[in-house]
Amino acid sequence: MGTERSFVDYVTEVAGLGSRLTHKKMFGEYALYLDGKVVAFACDNSLFIKPSKAVVTLAPDLPQGPPYPGAKDYPIADELLDDPEALRRLIEATAALMPLAKAKKAPAAKRAS
Repeated sequence: MGTERSFVDYVTEVAGLGSRLTHKKMFGEYALYLDGKVVAFACDNSLFIKPSKAVVTLAPDLPQGPPYPGAKDYPIADELLDDPEALRRLIEATAALMPLAKAKKAPAAKRAS
């Protein structure tokens, strides 16, 4: 189905993290980044938080499901859209546990033959 941009805009507004929370469209869905770290995915207009100890500690009762066919289960944080403070805490705690994205290597220059 693909996630609507308006859903992603709503999630970023509710989270209240300003320009720290960004997103990138991927295959009709979105990855959400806090301070450059992937913390969640928006798939089929639902919010899937990256599995981590933060979820176990802050939101252990979130339902689980795959964000796309063939994926492992992720916590589904749709209910936290009604609790901006809880959503913000979960996103920040998740980001604290995630590694920074690896820098892309520049393409090697072609050698003259």
